[in-house]
This record gives sequence, C-alpha cells and structure tokens, in this order.
Amino acid sequence: MAQIERTQVGIVGAGPAGLLLAHLLHLEGIDSVILEARGRAYVEERVRAGVIEQGAADLLRGAGLGERLDREGLIHHGIELRFARQGHRIDLSGLTGGKAVTVYGQHEVVKDMVAARLATGRPLVFEADDVTPRDIDGARPRLTYRKGGVDQELQCDIIAGCDGFHGVCRASIPPERLTLFERTYPFGWLGILAEAPPASDELIYAYHDRGFALFSMRSHAVTRLYLQVPPDEDITLWPDARIWDELHTRFDDGTGWRVNEGPVLQKGVTGMRSFVCEPMRFGRLFLAGDAAHIVPPTGAKGMNLAIADIRVLARALTALFREGSETLLDAYSATCLRRIWKAQRFSWWMTSMLHRWDDASPFDQRRQLAELDYVTASRAASTALAENYVGLPYEDETATAGA
Repeated sequence: MAQIERTQVGIVGAGPAGLLLAHLLHLEGIDSVILEARGRAYVEERVRAGVIEQGAADLLRGAGLGERLDREGLIHHGIELRFARQGHRIDLSGLTGGKAVTVYGQHEVVKDMVAARLATGRPLVFEADDVTPRDIDGARPRLTYRKGGVDQELQCDIIAGCDGFHGVCRASIPPERLTLFERTYPFGWLGILAEAPPASDELIYAYHDRGFALFSMRSHAVTRLYLQVPPDEDITLWPDARIWDELHTRFDDGTGWRVNEGPVLQKGVTGMRSFVCEPMRFGRLFLAGDAAHIVPPTGAKGMNLAIADIRVLARALTALFREGSETLLDAYSATCLRRIWKAQRFSWWMTSMLHRWDDASPFDQRRQLAELDYVTASRAASTALAENYVGLPYEDETATAGA
C-alpha cells in the first residue's frame, strides 16, 4: 500500500524552474512538494548556463534569492563581436537605457534556491524513483514515485512539469495533443572550464573561417570557453594542447591578445538544437523550462526562458488559489509562447550569423561578414541585438508601457 500525501502543487524537477516555482509559491503561502530523480550533489554541481538577463536577475533579487548573486555575480554592460580579426563592442547598457546582464552560473543559482527551499522546511525529495504523473486530465492529478524502496503517492491540485527535455512530464501527455517544432543544427560546441582568470571583462563572440568560438567566464578565477565542432565529435581527439591552440587561432585579432591558459577542469561536446512544444499545458499538468523548449546556447536564453515561464505560472497559480480564477492559467501557454518564439528567433539568428556552415557557399560567407559588419556599424541593428540580449520586457510590462 502506497503512502499517500497531499499538496496544492506537485513539482517534478529541482532545476531552476522547479525550485523557483516552489519558492515563489511559498512566498504567497501556497504549498508545494518537489520531486527530483537525481541526488542533491548532481543537481548542485552540474555546470550549465551562466548569463542572466536584467529582468531575471531583478526577479531573483525581489524574491530574496539575490544575496550571493549580487556578491559574486559579474555584471556585464557589453559584449564583443569579433570577426575579420577585429573586435567590435556592443554597448548593451548604453543601447537599452542602462540594462545589463549578470554572469553567474546556473549551478550557483540552483545552490541558492536549494538552500532557500530547505530553509522553509517544505519537502524537497531527491532521488525520487519512477516519478509518474497520473490522472492529469482530471480534477485530481497525482504523482506516484518510490523513495527508499517505498511506494508513495502525492495528490495535487496542479502538477508542474519542470523536469527537462528528457523528463517524464511531457512524455505523459498523449502525443496527438501536442505539436512539436524542432531544428537540429549541424554542429556542436566543445566546451571547457579552465582554472584561469578571464583575459577579458566581457564575453567575446568570434566568427572565424575555422568555426565559431566563444569566450566567457564563471568567476574571477574560472574561464568558460567554447569551440564549434561537428555535433558527434570525439572528445578524445581534442587534447588540451590542441584546444588551446585552436582557441588562440580563432580569437586572434592581430593585437597579441590571447586567452589565459590553465588546468582544464571540465571538457565535453554538446549538440545544438531548437525545440518548442505547443501547448505547454494538458489538463492540470503545466510544462515549464526545458520540458517545453530548448534553444541553442548562442543567445544565452535557456535559463532565462525557464525563469520567465515560472514568473507567469506562479502568478497564474496565485490567482487560482487566492481568488479561484483560472483566467491566467488558461492563458499560460499562449503568454509564454509569445516570448519563447521571440527568443527562438534571436537564438537562431545569433547562431546562423556566427557559425561556419559546411554547406555555405562563398556568397553565404560574404553575406555573413556583411551582416556582422552591419550589426556592429548600425546603431539600430546594435540596439536590436542589445534589447534581445539583455532580455525583452515581460508580457505585463509591455502592456503597462503601452497603456
């Protein structure tokens, strides 16, 4: 016989989306339980995105999650586009009325959220086995799982599927009720974390005849670097010395500037894809974050879209439990998808402009260089890039601004 518990919102997944939703609901006095298949160490140590939009950072601060973000995060007011051996700075703050981005690792955000959740004393269940959403199209959805070999059942009013692209929640929806949009790119990123102080104060996006490269960082002591490679590239073909040589080649600007070398702490190849699931709701199950959409990392939108989803969902659930209104819940998918598709467009555009395409003709390559030249020389084009990079206004902010 399964042990039965009850909560208002059952949350599957302890990534940024699930943890933030639980925290925002707690601030509103709404109960939730988080179920996570992985262990705490895995969740807190998995290194992923690290660029946080202005609005997302403000939301974290407003929710009481910004103390370490403000202390350790690196605020960036610009980025550099480097091509034809020349660097061109995009003044993000100057073009957007003072907005900026903050470089702060996703795993650090998760650590802050886990600590905040544990401080509430509310359930955060790691290593929950065989989590399965049930009765999601009825009035009383359930989550069944096993913990420590004991069958458990969690009865909910709402289930939030925040369990990532490969999670169980989207897979629980009948396939005929979803429309999937997907694009797989013919390249991947070879990424490394290096114990080396950043050689630049801002990110550098480099277009080169040998392929794209990205200079980023995670702290004052750790550099994050990427190289465009085939999506199925064998990582063993890339000893550290080859990686450093290729990075120096692709970032060469003729001035002698070089990335700082250091011990490689982490190395891996990640494929790139665009993916959107419509709608983001089935019955009483609501998808958020990577469970509903994936963007190529070029535009730095992954975690930011997850935070934007949760902002909408938390407000909708607050209206449901406080006022009994489902108006915002009914609009959840459409509201989120407007922002998601704009972020997909921007991420596709950045990816297309900066990467070397194997089937590109000489015409295509010249066109890419002309586009980079135009974007960096035109204030209007630079502004469009900057507005998207620092984060478009949230839906209600746009409505208010236009009122």
